[in-house]
This record gives sequence, structure tokens and C-alpha cells, in this order.
Amino acid sequence: MIDAFYECEQAVRTHDPDRFFAVLFAPEDKRPHLYALAALYYEIAHAASAPREPMLKEIRLTWWRETIERARAGKPRDHAVARALAETLKAYDLPDGLFEAMIVARSESFTDATGAEAHADATVGSLMRLMARVLGGEAEVRDAAIAYALAGRHDGAFAAIDTDMLAKDHFARARRIRIPRPLLPAVLPAALAPLYLKRSDPPLWRKQIAYLGAALRGRI
Repeated sequence: MIDAFYECEQAVRTHDPDRFFAVLFAPEDKRPHLYALAALYYEIAHAASAPREPMLKEIRLTWWRETIERARAGKPRDHAVARALAETLKAYDLPDGLFEAMIVARSESFTDATGAEAHADATVGSLMRLMARVLGGEAEVRDAAIAYALAGRHDGAFAAIDTDMLAKDHFARARRIRIPRPLLPAVLPAALAPLYLKRSDPPLWRKQIAYLGAALRGRI
């Protein structure tokens, strides 16, 4: 099982470096489970974005829905994320609804600000809520999730929406919320929203300063 968790960690490091570094602020014994969730999040997002045919996208999302079900039943598929997830689901009480929300959102489209906010909350927000549960509780993450998801996004379905203004508004609200310090790694990526509003590829050292500042403040 160590190999499965390690593969998840490496996948997150490669494909989702913001969350990789955020998880480093969590207790060491929690990190493998957080990386398992982040790796699952990446796989679901990739399954939805890779296929050009809608039917193929639904097939891939269904595969991951069934993979989660089998992992919860203790009969994981022969896939590193599935094996690691089975151990995480054995160790923590993680509700089916949050996993389902991530999958359903990836199969839906949106054309306005309300839809963009709902999509961000169902995807990024659900992951943050799952991570918070692993870290020992629940946190108010909606504004943080939307701010991080929408900051600097001008591509695809977001192109016709003023995501910058939305992200700024939600970040301002999220920053007023004090997150219990043990749960902070779950929402830490939202601290990067101001950086992404300025440029699409902020340097790592600026991200590190933003993370350290948030950790010291106890809020993003």
C-alpha cells in the first residue's frame, strides 16, 4: 500500500503542485490520505477533459464512480489511486455525496456566473471538504474554493464570464473566515488566488510566501 500512496503523491506533485505543497503543511501521517484524494481529483478532472466525445467522457466518469464504490467496499481496482483510496475510506468517514458532486459537476456545463460558482464549489469545494474531514473536522470552504478555481481563468467555458471579479469577491469573503488551524492545509491553495489574478504562472517562491503567510495568520 505504501507504493500506491507514493504513486499518488508523485502524481499530485507532477499534475497539481499547488496542492502538493499545501499538503506539506499537514501532519505527516495525514499526508498520504490527502495525496490519495488529490490524485483522485486529478483523475476525475482528466477523465472529463481528455475525451472529445461526450459519450466517452461519461464512460470514463462512470468508471471512476464505480472505482470509488469498489474502493469503499474494500475491493479496489488494480490502480494506484483506487488502492490508496480504499485505505483512506477505511480510515476516515468520507461521505459519498462529496465524491458524487465532483463527478456530476464534471459532466455538466455552465454559461453564467452562477453556474461557474456552483461548478467550482462542487469540484474544488468538495475536495477541500474531503481533505478537511481527513484533517479532523469541517470547514467553511465555499468562498475559498470559488476564489481559487476562478482566479485568472479565461479559457473554455469560463471565457464569457468575468472570473477575475468573481474570484476577487469570493477571496475577500474567504479571507475573513478563520479556518481551524489543523484544517488549514485543505484550503491553503486559495491563498494563491491573488497571485493567479496577476499572472497565470506565478513563481514558486511567491507561492511559498503566500502559503507561509496564510499558515501564520491562520486564514488564507
